[in-house]
Amino acid sequence: MKPLFSLLLALFCGSALVAAKASPAASADQDEAVRGSNAFAVDLYGRLSSQPGNLFFSPESISTAFAMTYAGAHGQTATEMARVFHFTLPPERLHPAIGTLLAGMNAPHPGYALRVADALWAEKDENFLPAYLKLVQTNYGAGFHPVEFKSAPDSVRVTINQWVEKQTNNKIQNLLGPGTVTPLSRLILTNAIYFKAAWADQFSKSATENKDFHLSASKTIQAPTMYNSGGYYYLKGPSFQALLMPYEKDEISMLILLPNSVDGLPALERSLSASNLDKWTAALSYEHEVIVHLPRFKITQQFELSSTLKDLGMKTAFDGNSADFSGMTGDKSLVISAAIHKAYIDLDENGTEAAAATAVIMEMATAMQSRTPPPPPIIFTADHPFLFLIRDNASGAILFMGRITDPTE
Repeated sequence: MKPLFSLLLALFCGSALVAAKASPAASADQDEAVRGSNAFAVDLYGRLSSQPGNLFFSPESISTAFAMTYAGAHGQTATEMARVFHFTLPPERLHPAIGTLLAGMNAPHPGYALRVADALWAEKDENFLPAYLKLVQTNYGAGFHPVEFKSAPDSVRVTINQWVEKQTNNKIQNLLGPGTVTPLSRLILTNAIYFKAAWADQFSKSATENKDFHLSASKTIQAPTMYNSGGYYYLKGPSFQALLMPYEKDEISMLILLPNSVDGLPALERSLSASNLDKWTAALSYEHEVIVHLPRFKITQQFELSSTLKDLGMKTAFDGNSADFSGMTGDKSLVISAAIHKAYIDLDENGTEAAAATAVIMEMATAMQSRTPPPPPIIFTADHPFLFLIRDNASGAILFMGRITDPTE
């Protein structure tokens, strides 16, 4: 392959995907796009969970970033990407469906902060297919910025980092490290999303205390633990509890899956599937009094996803001899050289601030109220490792996903 361009899609994701008014067919396409994204979320969690410790990432960010990359893929490259990311819709329906969901992020959201911005940073001397540029601009809202990768790649890197930082309230910094943008880079696509919401029922800071958190059956630490009580949607499963904690305006919620046993997280992770998540969520029922103990935590994590995506079955896109992104340029000169993801979450008594960024770098190839006495309150004490998701209530999209094994790390 000859040198042509570097493609970077950077997504900072942290909010609801609110579906705009659409025809029944369009709404069905959006639902299908969400199902695919959630299926990918579970697949990726299964791969990333093999590493020890806390885990946090945004499947929505990664999936959307690669959807823009997929828009330029052909042949076996496109087939493998569609399989890994569960892109089941034909492209002419997939991209408008994702675009409508993303456009909903910029709809007015009184009560919480949400904004999304996209941009195309292109080498000023290179030509890209107008149809591809129009597709990403129309469906993903990306503005076009000619830059000088050939003569000043590091200056462009700094400019893009500054743009991402500004759009994400400085939560994603230095997304592009030294050397990631080179004279061979030709196109960088960025998407930045910022989300911050308060709990619908906030925790009192005065009630937070250091309490035991059991890292394992034999090891315990002290962790700042919040306390609240009130009505929540709750499920008592066979080996776990599930609690749905809504944010203000009830448009987004956090779902916490807490194993019954201190060492029960690995078994819960093995049972995790997109269909089980749907089943567990549908089985939640409203309980008038749930006592909640939940540790505060803050996580920043970064991943290089190339090997993980290859293991999932997306090999050709990283192979300089066979990658086909001719839908971007008209020839087979592009190959993905890196796939970088960075995620951030800060959860406390007030609410949650969450963010994620994904970079795909391409370069040249070398119920009724009861009248009976109320039952005793349900106790939900997250004092040992647990799994959590941040979901959009309307679409069911998993925006963020992770686990806490040590809230003090």
